[in-house]
Amino acid sequence: MKVYIKFLTIIFFKSLFYVSSVMITLVFILNFLGELDFFQNIEIETYFTIFLAFLNSPSLIFDMFPFIFLITSQLFFIKLFNNNELVTFKYSGLKNSKIITILVSLSLVTGILIISIFYYFSSNTKNLYLELKSPFTNDGKYLAVVTKNGLWIRDKLENKILVINSSKVDQNYLIDNFITEFDNNYNVIKNIKSDKIDISDKTWLIYDAKIFKKNIYETSNLLKIDTNFDYKRINTLYSNLSSLNIFELYQLRLNYKKLNYSVTEVDLHLLKLITFPIFLLLMCLFSSLIMLRIKHLSNSTFKIALGLFFSVIIYYINNFFFVLGSTEKITVVMAIISPLLALSSVNLVMFNKINEK
Repeated sequence: MKVYIKFLTIIFFKSLFYVSSVMITLVFILNFLGELDFFQNIEIETYFTIFLAFLNSPSLIFDMFPFIFLITSQLFFIKLFNNNELVTFKYSGLKNSKIITILVSLSLVTGILIISIFYYFSSNTKNLYLELKSPFTNDGKYLAVVTKNGLWIRDKLENKILVINSSKVDQNYLIDNFITEFDNNYNVIKNIKSDKIDISDKTWLIYDAKIFKKNIYETSNLLKIDTNFDYKRINTLYSNLSSLNIFELYQLRLNYKKLNYSVTEVDLHLLKLITFPIFLLLMCLFSSLIMLRIKHLSNSTFKIALGLFFSVIIYYINNFFFVLGSTEKITVVMAIISPLLALSSVNLVMFNKINEK
């Protein structure tokens, strides 16, 4: 490895470590305060809230990595500006474009490692976080998951517990259903079998129900049961996708398709993960080009503030296209690729004559 490449690599990773450390600390503190607020009326040990804050932090940090990389690139160039090292490189024949190439290559490799290692870690900690906190949430007694065996729902009303299994969702109907009703001690009260259930609202309409109660079997053309779920809630009650690694997301997608569930949210999340290293590369490139074009400004605080300003703009543009994709106003590919193409276009324009800066 050439000396200047090693030198620039060290500066980059030092800057990345510094920015990441600050962000991790801030995220952990905010998480901890949030958990304290959540458990303020619940008797719980303080160490448990600290542990929950630790478990939830990695997934939030993952979402912040594009902006961490943007600020990292700023600190990288501020270091070069303050020591006049950029001028030294220029007189040595090292062009700005070469420095940028090294920087974005480092960001791409780091992005691949983040997806391969850090995301796997963050999804596992998020999953554990949800499992530990679920019993304390208002929805802890409700559960809806999709597996290879179909849709499973656990619903708890005042004096009974329902466990529902359906093989398919067809518009506002559940198809091929089996419902087991328990009392609060999980003693079986009755079982209900039906080929079709209307879930338009929270009072379900069970058609041609076959009811098994102890040793008694009876049928009903139309049976009504009250639940906490309707079609709208079921259709939007996806698993927390950030708690699933890439392999689990792929399996979930297969299960959704088998159940006739919409896979839009899963596809969006998967494509976001696949393109994540490219997004980090573009953010790093964008920040580098901005810094080279405003290097004549001596106020480092202003430069950082400018980076944060652009971070907010990029965040809202990304969020805007993500919402369009999740509501199927545009295709999933367009929802993810459009912000990347826009950022690439801006970078391409700013890259013009960058060696003269």
